[in-house]
Amino acid sequence: MTQHGPVLPLWLCEMCDRPWPCAIRREELLDEYADSSFTLAVYLGTLLVSAERDMSWAPPDALRLRFLGWLP
Repeated sequence: MTQHGPVLPLWLCEMCDRPWPCAIRREELLDEYADSSFTLAVYLGTLLVSAERDMSWAPPDALRLRFLGWLP
């Protein structure tokens, strides 16, 4: 289990205080979903919707890049 989970509603990493998903959590997610990149994209897309609700002040394009833009 990771210690790099999100602190809501700001979506900051509870461990390193960076925007979630932080670099460490991204690597963990890539490892966890190595056999199913589609499932990872769906999972992150679902979290993106929650983050957009929580951070309605944040630019939507920036949130999309943050949650999905790093996927291979």
